[in-house]
Amino acid sequence: MASQDVAKKAPIDLLCLSLLCEQDRYGYEMSQEIAKRSGGLLIIPEAAIYMAMYRLVAKEYATDRRMVVGEEKSRIRVYYHITDSGRQYLAGFREDYLRMAQGVWQFLEQCETEGREKSPPSL
Repeated sequence: MASQDVAKKAPIDLLCLSLLCEQDRYGYEMSQEIAKRSGGLLIIPEAAIYMAMYRLVAKEYATDRRMVVGEEKSRIRVYYHITDSGRQYLAGFREDYLRMAQGVWQFLEQCETEGREKSPPSL
C-alpha cells in the first residue's frame, strides 16, 4: 500500500479493525472506545466511523448484521465483525502505518535538529 493511501485512510480504518479484533461492535460503541482509549485525543464522529465501515464491508474486510435492540425492540443496531481477510489486511496495514508514522517522526526530528543548527546567533 502506498504511503499516500495509508495517510488518507488511517487512522479510522486501522482503529476500527483493531477494535473489531477484540469483539463485534457497533459504530457508536467504536467511536466512544476510540475516544476513551486515546484519552480524548481522538474524537471521531460516528458518521466517519460508519463511512469507514461501509468501505470495509464493501471490501469484505468486515461483515455487518442488524439487531433489534431496546426494551420495546424499537431500534436497529448494526454490529460489525472482522473477517479473516480483514485480519490479514489489518496486519499489513498496521505495519505500513507504523512505518509511515516512524518516517514522519524522523522527518520532524530532523527538521527540528536542522532548525537549531541553522538558527541565527542570539545577541
